Amino acid sequence: MIRRLNHAVLWVRDARASAEFYTSVLGFAAVASMGDQAVFLRADGSTNDHDLGLFSVGDRPQPAPHSPGLYHLAWQVNTIEDLAALRTKLVAAGSLVGESDHGVSKSLYAVDPDGIEFEVMWAVPKANWPSGPSTTRLDLDAELARWAALDTADQ
Repeated sequence: MIRRLNHAVLWVRDARASAEFYTSVLGFAAVASMGDQAVFLRADGSTNDHDLGLFSVGDRPQPAPHSPGLYHLAWQVNTIEDLAALRTKLVAAGSLVGESDHGVSKSLYAVDPDGIEFEVMWAVPKANWPSGPSTTRLDLDAELARWAALDTADQ
């Protein structure tokens, strides 16, 4: 049976340029490379060999929006403060494209240099999950006040 996602691999125009984005903005560490063809990154605190592989494909056209294929990956942070710190970095990088409160998570949506969308989310304590799905506007300041210093990494 499937236990968890071990890593994801993305086709990107320039693996080195994309690796710079993922390391400087999201805090991944480069752990290996295959020249300019591929870079392998590990998330902070991960026990995986790598969490993200980036493979160069050169200058190719973007697929049409909402084409079949992967929509996004969601990276989880431990605290709401971590989410707020990443929001600042995403805004500075011109990458942030959306913010949502999903009840079970507080989420930021952003794009990498190739326009590949990803989510950075903080998980709400399970005892506070709503009974059904919902999505509302994220009020990050209110969430910071409500969930200060609460680490939900182990749920």
